[in-house]
Amino acid sequence: MSDPWGETRGRSATRDRSAGVPRQRGETSGRRGGTDGGPPQAPYGGRAAARQAARSRGRGAGRRAKPVARRKRVARIALLTVSALILVTAGAGAWLYEHLNGNINSVSLDGKGGSEKADAFGRTPINILVIGSDGRNNAADCKLGGGCGSAGSTVGHNADVEMVVHVSADRSNATVMSVPRDTMTQVPACKDPDSNQSTPGYYGQINSALQYGPACQVATVHQLTGITIDHFVMLDFAGVVKMSDAVGGVSVCVSDNVYDTYSHLKLAKGTHTLKGDAALEFVRSRHGFGDGSDLGRTVSQHLFLSAMIRKFKSAGTLGNPAKVYSLADAATKALTVDDGLGSVTRLIDLATDLNKVPSKRMTFTTMQTAADPTNANRVVPAAAAKQLFATIANDQSLSSSGSGKKKSSASPSASAAATVPASQVTVQVENGTTTGGRAAVVANGLVAKGFGSGTTSGNAPEQSARTTVTYGPGQKAEAQTVASAIGLPASHLTQGSTSGVVLVIGSDWPSGTTYGSSGSGGSSAPADTHAAPADTHAAVADAHAQTADGAKGCAKVSPYKTVEINGVPMTPSQAYAAASGRKDSAP
Repeated sequence: MSDPWGETRGRSATRDRSAGVPRQRGETSGRRGGTDGGPPQAPYGGRAAARQAARSRGRGAGRRAKPVARRKRVARIALLTVSALILVTAGAGAWLYEHLNGNINSVSLDGKGGSEKADAFGRTPINILVIGSDGRNNAADCKLGGGCGSAGSTVGHNADVEMVVHVSADRSNATVMSVPRDTMTQVPACKDPDSNQSTPGYYGQINSALQYGPACQVATVHQLTGITIDHFVMLDFAGVVKMSDAVGGVSVCVSDNVYDTYSHLKLAKGTHTLKGDAALEFVRSRHGFGDGSDLGRTVSQHLFLSAMIRKFKSAGTLGNPAKVYSLADAATKALTVDDGLGSVTRLIDLATDLNKVPSKRMTFTTMQTAADPTNANRVVPAAAAKQLFATIANDQSLSSSGSGKKKSSASPSASAAATVPASQVTVQVENGTTTGGRAAVVANGLVAKGFGSGTTSGNAPEQSARTTVTYGPGQKAEAQTVASAIGLPASHLTQGSTSGVVLVIGSDWPSGTTYGSSGSGGSSAPADTHAAPADTHAAVADAHAQTADGAKGCAKVSPYKTVEINGVPMTPSQAYAAASGRKDSAP
């Protein structure tokens, strides 16, 4: 007889397995465990009793065991899944780290940039030489830069771009100083460990030092400026393309229609987002902007970099893991760095330090120059450049709200004692050492720093252990200008009886063009050159200074006939109109 209350959706009625008798609705029991030996019975019959009986008997116990076993299995599966996720995540992290590390190409500086001294709080500034190489030593660069297959395109390379990036010790401000590639200076003795190319040193264009390796380029800039160079970062043509693509393009503005027939940049007046080849064409263009020289190019490059920095700092870039990875992958593939930056961890640390500096406290400048007296197509550092070098070496802020290690309120009289422009001073340089050619090296260095073309070189009457400057009556200011330019302490100046300024090189100055720093750039910058705070207002005079947040103007298209089409000279705007059939670099 079936039990309609114990029946559950077509299943057989619940039965008392020990008694074998169907339970009847309305059956009651006052017993605690009846004669069947079963469990105690519910005081009421019907469906409730059936459910209680089913839960209490062996069959019910079997049903109860299933959820417990299932939970145990789920727990084990969850534990295994979490363990697997941890292992996979850790493995992916390790792979990612090794992958990015494997992208990095690093080179030793071997101390050629000098060493920075910590401030009273143990903090040190960071000085990085950013190098844009014009090398065409691989297929990608050859295609981008043109000149594929020519001998000059594959032998050696020059530094098309040189920027000293200074981050203050307290990370409150930064300065980016461009050094024009056409600058003439003294290149020290160098040897590239990779190519084994070497030079005993020469007077020439500053960007040519890269032919002897990045460390030689660092040593040359260090020797010219007296600024300690801790690190370098080098990009080639393909690197610029990768980085601009990684950030999703860089927004720039041009003041007029422009077509640079040399870099192939072609843009209509207005704002454009540049990626890939277009970005490279823009930063390479020297005929399209300013006066058509490298000086105009540095200003447009500052506009480009400022826009890129703002893009880096935007939440849409740094807050997106995919974009961060894309940037990291592109950067590590695109860069050659010194071994001090030769790991992902160190590059992250550097990026963190750079990110601490607000855009409004990042100042872009260009080293002041004067025409080279021997070559109208080349330049030499102007006398004012000394002040700019000094602000960077002294860790002084060039942004109005920055707070470098030293205050920027120093008066001009508190800076280097020079009161006579270098261009009005000629020097008789005499070699008092046993090293041949020292006088010529120093004399050329002085001319490169803007001293009069009448500066001469020769041998001293006798050897000297001490470097000195002797000046005639009323010429102390001229002697101070010389001493300031080479970093010679005031105690080395002596007044003589005859007219003129004579610099005698002693054995205490065996190499280089800056007193106290070796020709290899192996020692720190001379203390006397930058001991006093520089005049920051003078430092940025004619230096095209602007901050990263304010550099939102348009690149000024050259009004001069700096380009040509079919042999006809014309302005970049005229060339744009004449090349109407040529596609623009960017919409």
